[in-house]
Amino acid sequence: MNVVLAVKQYVSKMIEDSGPGMKVLLMDRETPGAVSMVYTQSEILQKEVYLFERIDSAGREPMKHMKAVCFLRPTRENVEHLIQELRRPKYSIYYIYFSNVISKSDIKALAEADEQEVVAEIQEFYGDYIAVNPHVFSLNLLGCCQGRNWDPAHLTRTTQGLTALLLSLKKCPMIRYQLSSEPAKRLAECVKQVITKEYELFDFRRTEVPPLLLILDRSDDAITPLLNQWTYQAMVHELLGINNNRVDLSRVPGISKDLREVVLSAENDEFYANNMYLNFAEIGSNIKNLMEDFQKRKPKEQQKLESIADMKAFVENYPQFKKMSGTVSKHVTVVGELSRLVGERNLLEVSEVEQELACHNDHSSALQNVRRLLQNPKVTELDAARLVMLYALHYERHSSNSLPGLMADLKNRGVSERYQKLVSAVVEYGGKRVRGSDLFSPKDAVAITKQFLKGLKGVENVYTQHQPLLQETLDQLIKGKLKDSQYPYLGPNTLRDRPQDIIVFIIGGATYEEALAVYNLNRTNPGVRVVLGGTTIHNTRSFLEEVTASGFRGRSTESSHAALRPSSRR
Repeated sequence: MNVVLAVKQYVSKMIEDSGPGMKVLLMDRETPGAVSMVYTQSEILQKEVYLFERIDSAGREPMKHMKAVCFLRPTRENVEHLIQELRRPKYSIYYIYFSNVISKSDIKALAEADEQEVVAEIQEFYGDYIAVNPHVFSLNLLGCCQGRNWDPAHLTRTTQGLTALLLSLKKCPMIRYQLSSEPAKRLAECVKQVITKEYELFDFRRTEVPPLLLILDRSDDAITPLLNQWTYQAMVHELLGINNNRVDLSRVPGISKDLREVVLSAENDEFYANNMYLNFAEIGSNIKNLMEDFQKRKPKEQQKLESIADMKAFVENYPQFKKMSGTVSKHVTVVGELSRLVGERNLLEVSEVEQELACHNDHSSALQNVRRLLQNPKVTELDAARLVMLYALHYERHSSNSLPGLMADLKNRGVSERYQKLVSAVVEYGGKRVRGSDLFSPKDAVAITKQFLKGLKGVENVYTQHQPLLQETLDQLIKGKLKDSQYPYLGPNTLRDRPQDIIVFIIGGATYEEALAVYNLNRTNPGVRVVLGGTTIHNTRSFLEEVTASGFRGRSTESSHAALRPSSRR
């Protein structure tokens, strides 16, 4: 179950099936994202694709010496563009591939438009999603719900993306969903409808244990997307933002022209592939080791490498090293910027308190530490608001809840009204009233002991104690202990055996911390394969945009105090 490989094979097959000769790759608004995640432009150029064009761009030149390989989503708009294209063809021959199921009536309309008989073939290749890592996919959708209900267009798009994913992996799954979430149930029903309607497409060879699709809702765990991260991929997304493998470094002080935007892809960057799940301290020392290896081979070029700044200077001073190892100089720049931001924003201290809020139940210590950080001028507006959000989610119904005081502290330090409102919006979105699971308090003494032992074992440091709720959910699922009463099956069938192929989808977005948890589960459970998907992949900023776009705007700070006091429990 490798989503990168699945899309890669589709793209290769499209280009190879059109035979030798010069080709143009004709795409729409969305398909370039799917293609660029699995192939670099130079790799595609080696396959005789010399031009990349958009089907909706008006001024394309006719080039009758070229073949067109079209990779399009089967939308009304794209079919219309294609009909116009076939009436006045610009290329000698057309190989058309739709990224999802196309209706018979649309095929008929295309056949009628093809008066000059330039279409060689039409096929469905189900690459209708963004393959992020081999075990992670996204649909790049923000604000998929309005309140507790789907936005209809986003429901359609998510159903299409999810069914394409199942078809590309050749899985016809049983479906379970989170009972506390109306959107999860709705999506489960929509996916089931497509499987029933297109039963011939889903007629794969039966396995002994059927695959399982588990549909969850982000609002069940609003803590995970609010935390700072300390493994490489997650940290880059949190502090710099990753968009379809691209990282914008244009705002980095003194950045060189060729590094204003860099690509981080495990497919063609060995250093990234080996380091994306390691924590920050290890990455720095791994870069240092690479540079020291280079120095051993070039004894004249000895230089002390004590810090990130030393490494940056080394890269600049030795163009030969830069040539030999372009990827390493890129990572020195990225790690250097992460390091600068961690210092500038006091993130070690901020993260320690976040972890305390997420993982421990000591109210007075947590409150004291949040108060102390709110007084610190180095702590940014976002980080100050994030700490109060985590406090509000954890201690929402605590008898000594001091949220009004913390809100006053935010106001006094000049935090914008938008961030102040977001505190109550986040509680509306993912507070106790909404959650189907218990995020914080273990139920009994046995659970407390278990949690304590889990906390001791495998905690590398104070900054990575937190484990997302998804980890526990999947753990229960793999052991066959996930309660049907909370995660029912859709339809009469239930799975007696423990599942082996699991596809988890989070409505409202997944995170790289959850991707790391899935990566570790796959590594430590032979015979179990888990793929994680989400409507998007969040960092804190995009998660707060999700909350706002879903219509949770929060109350003005005065009225939110009263609403969040424990005395007014509903």
